[in-house]
Amino acid sequence: MALKTLQSFLKLEAASGILLMFAAVLAMIIANSPLNIYYDLLLDVPVKVAVGNFEIAKPLLLWINDGLMAMFFLLVGLELKREFLEGDLSQPGQITLPAIGAVGGMVVPASIYALLNYQDPQAINGWAIPTATDIAFALGILSIIGSRVPLQLKVFLTSLAIFDDLGAIIVIALFYTEQLSITSLVIAAVVLVILFGMNKRGVTSTSPYLFFGVVLWVAVLKSGVHATLAGVALALFIPINGKQDEPSPLKSLEHNLHEMVAFIILPIFAFANAGINLSGVGLDAVLSPVPLGIILGLFVGKQIGVFGFCWVMIKLGFAKLPDAMNWRLLYGSSLLCGVGFTMSLFIGSLAFEQTGDNLIFQDRLGIIIGSLISGILGYLIIKSSVKSLPESKDE
Repeated sequence: MALKTLQSFLKLEAASGILLMFAAVLAMIIANSPLNIYYDLLLDVPVKVAVGNFEIAKPLLLWINDGLMAMFFLLVGLELKREFLEGDLSQPGQITLPAIGAVGGMVVPASIYALLNYQDPQAINGWAIPTATDIAFALGILSIIGSRVPLQLKVFLTSLAIFDDLGAIIVIALFYTEQLSITSLVIAAVVLVILFGMNKRGVTSTSPYLFFGVVLWVAVLKSGVHATLAGVALALFIPINGKQDEPSPLKSLEHNLHEMVAFIILPIFAFANAGINLSGVGLDAVLSPVPLGIILGLFVGKQIGVFGFCWVMIKLGFAKLPDAMNWRLLYGSSLLCGVGFTMSLFIGSLAFEQTGDNLIFQDRLGIIIGSLISGILGYLIIKSSVKSLPESKDE
């Protein structure tokens, strides 16, 4: 049953990754065509929600980045909780290698970026951009390679990406927080106490959790802490066990959210954030510190961090190479970890939202180039490595 669930997840993520690629390419085409003015106008459309004197007014782009992505983070939180309670990550022996790989894949890219941008007080805010891994994109690339890709490689890559997401959540909470509103934080704290009480009293219906989750999102949005973290906080209180013969509330909500997030929310996010106009962009723009730091962080830093840290752990005897994987496949998967895209774009929007369009453009340019190079080389390495392997039974 667990294997079947994992196979369904991997296939869903792979299909989502292909759709993400399509959305990103479509955005790039439109942004570099006469339609680019309409693309910008669409993202700048003001959207306001008001109840009495209380209102939230943001351009459409920020509703996508702050609102829709909160649902993505809710799903991430649900997956994290399930994996740590009863999934592969609940077994210590199976988490060591992907965990240390994720640490290396964050530390080395961040260091490379910081080394190139430490003298610029605005640019240095983007240090976390190349630390992210887009699991949907990575699995989408693996699905193109075909059925000879070992299931163990997909599991390793997925587990590493889960730790990567956890690291991103911590980074966002600690380093991308604006000036705090005490009143809003108090309201958020009260809502968290209510959610905790509901969980302890055995409330298994997800409807009241989602209602208070919306209240929590609004409070966190107004507090100065990034609103998407409300999704992760809410996930922690969704019970994993139902009453008697009831299905798991957590698993049911995760299942219901997964297709919407994979096939609607993430493609919309990719379309809204990937469109950059490349007219007039030359080598000097690519080699400026921000895009170069991101490109080198994703392409060089990820492979050194993931592969290097894993190699050391295996050689020291603290971990072992997964069955059906070899060093070449491990290296190929470390390259795929350099496909940052979704989470990198999201962190970039947080890092540079107050600095103007120039750094945001440079950020997106670096992410697209770094992810593209990492994805292509990772694809070629893995494809050449699996030619002699039998077809995977998970297909």
